[in-house]
Amino acid sequence: MEKQIASTNLHQPEEVNLDYSLAGYDYQLPPELIAQNPVFPRDSSRLLVVNSPTTGQGTAPLHQIFRDLPDLLRAGDLLIINDTKVIPARLYGRKSTGAEIEVLLLEERKYNCWLALVKPGKRFKIGTKIVFPPRELGINPTDTQPLTATVLETDKATGGRLLEFDVPEGKPLLEVLDQFGEIPLPPYITTSTAADEQYQTVYAQQPGAIAAPTAGLHFTPELLAQLGDRGINQAFITLHVGIGTFRPVEIENVTNHQMHEEWISVPPATVEKIRATKAAGGRVIAVGTTAVRALEGAAKSGDLQPFGGKTDLFIYPGYEWRVVDGLITNFHLPRSSLMMLVSALISRERLINIYQEAIAAQYRFYSFGDAMLILPEAKGLPS
Repeated sequence: MEKQIASTNLHQPEEVNLDYSLAGYDYQLPPELIAQNPVFPRDSSRLLVVNSPTTGQGTAPLHQIFRDLPDLLRAGDLLIINDTKVIPARLYGRKSTGAEIEVLLLEERKYNCWLALVKPGKRFKIGTKIVFPPRELGINPTDTQPLTATVLETDKATGGRLLEFDVPEGKPLLEVLDQFGEIPLPPYITTSTAADEQYQTVYAQQPGAIAAPTAGLHFTPELLAQLGDRGINQAFITLHVGIGTFRPVEIENVTNHQMHEEWISVPPATVEKIRATKAAGGRVIAVGTTAVRALEGAAKSGDLQPFGGKTDLFIYPGYEWRVVDGLITNFHLPRSSLMMLVSALISRERLINIYQEAIAAQYRFYSFGDAMLILPEAKGLPS
């Protein structure tokens, strides 16, 4: 475990544990390695495999292709998959003054009242009226009523606003959102030509996310069928990806970071599959950090139980694992809570070394990038 010396106000050296320091999760990524578009087919992305307790600290990772996954897992293993679906959460509109504004919906707080990030924020005072015209995607604007919203209050936790929508014909906002909003790609994707469906997993079912669970973007229906044929089973959870996942950690002592809550559902059928898998000696492999947070959030009391509600679970080194044995994940932004979660599985020092190897090998990073498989035998600190 690396440590560095920091100076105090008394000019006396003090040891800083980099596992709990924001600076310990920094790395430099060449901009050209930020993937702007997904590969086709989805399962032709590269897969870096962490298969030993010494991978990243004495042993090099394996370099595979994602479609090799059936050969890397075992019959009896269980993949836990997040079936959330990204909604067209980015809206463009105008105030009654004509000023242009941008809204990113976060979550529905009550019927047709949504918490949203807004831009520019100073123009969103309480009582402000906003009109959102329909997007021109084969919809005749003369046949579609505009969508309107009123600013009800400011949300201190996010800096956002609570917007009450007046939806045509009194419908739920989600029913008409396709006519007005667009799928929100992350800000580091600036030149993408990807279609909306390429930012959805092939098994997306439950609308509510504002960002994709990107580890799942590599799966194809054919690969899922092949995994099933090999006796590698699948079970679903839902975590609606929200601000808790993508908002950066900004506190130098990461143990003081407070995650925003995100909605999860871990159904009874999934809990039963997990219990049966472990009883038979199988391993639970989470597809993405969202699946990790859902499973471990549902086991927060110490024992995994069916759960529906919100979690603010923040996982970082020192975390005591209750459910997850292995992980499929993408490569994450520096200083992010997602890097801290993965570090809790294999150690921060190993993860940083593995990221440096991935950069040297020209892996593609972030949402549309390549993937990493952390096998259960690689879990933990090097001996």
